[in-house]
Amino acid sequence: MKDITKYQGVIPAFYACYDAEGNISTEGVRALTRHLIAKGVKGVYVGGSSGECIYQHVDERKAVLEAVMSEAKGKLTVIAHVGCNNTADSVELARHAESVGVDAIASIPPIYFHLPEYAIAKYWNEMSAAAPNTEFVIYNIPQLAGTGLTMSLLREMLKNPNVVAVKNSSMPTQDIQMFKDAGIAARGEGNFVVFNGPDEQFVSGRVIGADGGIGGTYAVMPELYLAMNEHINKGEIEAARAIQYDADRIIYKMCEAHGNLYAVQKEILRRMCGLELGGVREPMPSLIPEDEPIVAEAQAMIEAAIAKL
Repeated sequence: MKDITKYQGVIPAFYACYDAEGNISTEGVRALTRHLIAKGVKGVYVGGSSGECIYQHVDERKAVLEAVMSEAKGKLTVIAHVGCNNTADSVELARHAESVGVDAIASIPPIYFHLPEYAIAKYWNEMSAAAPNTEFVIYNIPQLAGTGLTMSLLREMLKNPNVVAVKNSSMPTQDIQMFKDAGIAARGEGNFVVFNGPDEQFVSGRVIGADGGIGGTYAVMPELYLAMNEHINKGEIEAARAIQYDADRIIYKMCEAHGNLYAVQKEILRRMCGLELGGVREPMPSLIPEDEPIVAEAQAMIEAAIAKL
C-alpha cells in the first residue's frame, strides 16, 4: 500500500516570487512557504502554472524549489512540476527534484506540437526514470497544454509503478471518476489519487471522488478551501457549497482586472499579509492603476468570506 494520505487535502499551487528587478526572490519564496505552513495546508505544488514555469529558466526553477524545501521539508507535502518544452531540461529538473527530497514530481504533456501518445508517454517516463525513487503525477490541463489525457494514455502510464496520481484540470468532473476508476483498477483501492484542478469546482470535484485539490487561488484564500474540505469530510455539502460560491465570486472579481490573475493575488497577499512576492513576468500583463478598485474589492470580499467561517 502506498501512503496516499500525504496527498489528501488542500495543496496550493505555489506562486512565482520576484524582486523589484523581476529576478527570482528566494526570500519571497521562503516567506510564502512559511505563510502557507502557518495556514495549515497539506502541501504545495511548486513550479506549475501558478509558478509561471514556462517563463523561467531551469536554474531559476531549481532555486525556487530549493528555497521551498529549505522551509517545507518535513512540514508539507511537496510536489514539484518539472515539465519543460524539451525532454532534456525536464529530466534535469526531475533529477534535481529527487535530490532535494520532494514527495512527487509532476508534468504536463509536451506543449505546442500535438504529439502521438507514445511520444508523450516516453517524455513522461524519461522524467520518471531520472527520479526513480520519487512518485509521479500526471498533470492534465488540456485547455492550456493543447493535449488531453486519454484513457489509453493513462493505461499506458499506469505500467510505470511510480505513477500514483492525476492532477486533473479539465473542466468535466466526470474525468475525475474515469481516471480514478482506471487507477484503482491498476493499483487497487487506496493506491491511486486524483486531484481536483479547477478551483471553481473544488466541491464538485471532491464530492465525485477527488482525494484533494491543487489550485491557483488557494494561496490567497486558503481558509476558504480548508473550510470547504472540512465540510466535505463531514458530509456537510450545503455548507461547503456556500463557501464555494463565495470563492467563485472572488475569482470572477479578480479576473476582471487588466493585470493577470496572479498579479492580482500577489498584490492582495502584499496588502493582507505583508508578503512581498513581486509582480508577474512578461508577457503576462501587470497591474495598472485602473485595477486598484478591483484589487481592493476582491480583498474585501476575501476578508468578508473568511469572517463568515
